Amino acid sequence: MNINITLPDGSIREFPSGVTGFEIAQSISEGLARVSLAIEVNGEVRDLSRPVESPASIKILTWNDQAGKSTFWHSSAHIFAEALEALFPGTKFGIGPAIENGFYYDVDLGGKSFSEEDIAKLEAKMLELAKQTNTFVRREVSKQEAMEYFTTKEDPYKQELISELQDGTITFYTQGNFTDLCRGPHIPNTGFIKAAKITNIAGAYWRGNEKNKMLTRVYGITFPKAKELEEYLKLQEEAKRRDHRKLGKELELFTFSEKVGMGLPLWLPKGTILRERLEQFMRKAQVKAGYDPVVTPHIGSKQLYITSGHYEKYGKDSFQPIHTPDEGEEFLLKPMNCPHHCEIFRSKPRSYRDLPVRLAEFGTVYRYEQSGELHGLTRVRGFTQDDAHIFCRPDQVKEEFIKVIDLVLHVFNSLGFEHYTAQVSLRDKSNKAKYIGEDHLWDKAEREIQEAADERGLKTVSVEGEAAFYGPKLDFMVKDALGRSWQLGTIQVDYNLPQRFELEYVGSDNQRHRPVMIHRAPFGSLERFVAVLIEHCAGNFPLWLAPDQIAVLPISEKFNEYARSAFEKLKAADIRGIFDDRDEKIGRKIRDAEVKKVPYMLIVGEKEAAENKVAIRKHGQGDQGAMALDTFIESFRKDCAAPY
Repeated sequence: MNINITLPDGSIREFPSGVTGFEIAQSISEGLARVSLAIEVNGEVRDLSRPVESPASIKILTWNDQAGKSTFWHSSAHIFAEALEALFPGTKFGIGPAIENGFYYDVDLGGKSFSEEDIAKLEAKMLELAKQTNTFVRREVSKQEAMEYFTTKEDPYKQELISELQDGTITFYTQGNFTDLCRGPHIPNTGFIKAAKITNIAGAYWRGNEKNKMLTRVYGITFPKAKELEEYLKLQEEAKRRDHRKLGKELELFTFSEKVGMGLPLWLPKGTILRERLEQFMRKAQVKAGYDPVVTPHIGSKQLYITSGHYEKYGKDSFQPIHTPDEGEEFLLKPMNCPHHCEIFRSKPRSYRDLPVRLAEFGTVYRYEQSGELHGLTRVRGFTQDDAHIFCRPDQVKEEFIKVIDLVLHVFNSLGFEHYTAQVSLRDKSNKAKYIGEDHLWDKAEREIQEAADERGLKTVSVEGEAAFYGPKLDFMVKDALGRSWQLGTIQVDYNLPQRFELEYVGSDNQRHRPVMIHRAPFGSLERFVAVLIEHCAGNFPLWLAPDQIAVLPISEKFNEYARSAFEKLKAADIRGIFDDRDEKIGRKIRDAEVKKVPYMLIVGEKEAAENKVAIRKHGQGDQGAMALDTFIESFRKDCAAPY
């Protein structure tokens, strides 16, 4: 029997039922077959060797596809595990998934630890095994057989995983002398792997539970060409140079204190200026777009979050309830702003003529992230969202959603984020228990998001399982200067919270109706956005945003009086900066200002003081010549125009 196979370009080809992905790739071209890593069948990624037995839409995956890379790195985790078992017999294995760049494997080394020499041996062993060009062989096994195999190997972690699986759904993969419990898929054989690097060793609790044993988490990455590994390592060195934690300390933007608490950032004066400038930028954009500012408390009654569903869905990720002296009275640190905004909407009767109501707040929220997951400003326990909620009529949803898209893109364009992908984040239809609300409302919201994105000409990708518990989202995945992807802005359509809070407005028919709620945060969180911005521009902020825009540097104390008067005049012109009158040589002052990434250095010596001028030096560009102070101020104002 023949079946129709639809290719990515929409063309349809006929193949015998049972055709493999590799055979389909061969029929397209031998060149494609040589570089094929896996096949996507109706959205499911599979081994190239698995038969396709019914009509399907397919895509042959190569290294150029993210799903192809993910399959490559998942297979590399198995190669790593084989190498580790060969060099460290008796190792017990947890899980070893692919991640955004490479893979990790959680392993129990029985109390041993890795030396630099061990890491080098592991990398060499991985390449030795890869050169054997061993095929990845998939085999379906019974639950009993799987349990017996890993009981024999005395691996309690695999036994625990198997105990939770349904009989008839369990598969093993074998390559060379190594067999692992795995759903797959995998690349055809190990020979595709030409370069390997162990990138980091860390600790990780088994299954992320602090009550479980601490395992060794080994991170690694592999490539089909040695040159690509070299390029990746260079990029990693640049990433270290741009690390927002390092630059945040050097530029005196933020700090953390164990006494204050893990994951709770303290914004220093210069960081606060940066943060406030971003807030001013967004506030002015919101005023133009018709938003009303509101302020809500940092805590709320537990009942508020029971009503919204946050307590049920996020209770375990929140800080424990705050008990007051009054019996039965409990509060929570605010995990989200939206329930508070729902109550503001409810505070007075609303007419259809009043809608849309747009409420905006820079609201600080709190989530109890595991200590091992905290990371600088990108993963914290207290963060501020540029949050807003639009309450509108159903006929206004698309128009309002498009306006928010325009606002998000304005933010990206103003701050130099030129490359982004719009991701339609859908619910996981196989696990609807994670969400609230009725199917028809979810379908309607998903459809409206896609239509708005299409109308704005956005190229979108759809990802299941990434929706909020109350509604689907349009998430913006932004690429920074190093090509790394970050989720920043988000827009969500929500039919469910208005229902749970019994929000109403009186329509033109004089009947009561439910509004639709749009959640939006173009920055996402200020903490995360600042972290990404720091790394994107390597701390060289746009002039309008820089905490210190100028540094006035007298050559010696003889010129301090003139330099001080120049500095005061700059301050009066609303130019931010520092006056460096230390008893240091001018070379040292310049170097320090360069390290602090101050955009302009104004150097004052005998000639400048006599002629009422300043010598201009630009960060990273050197001397720009001398000019009158008033001329500099006029020129500076043109360069410093904020995007609002």
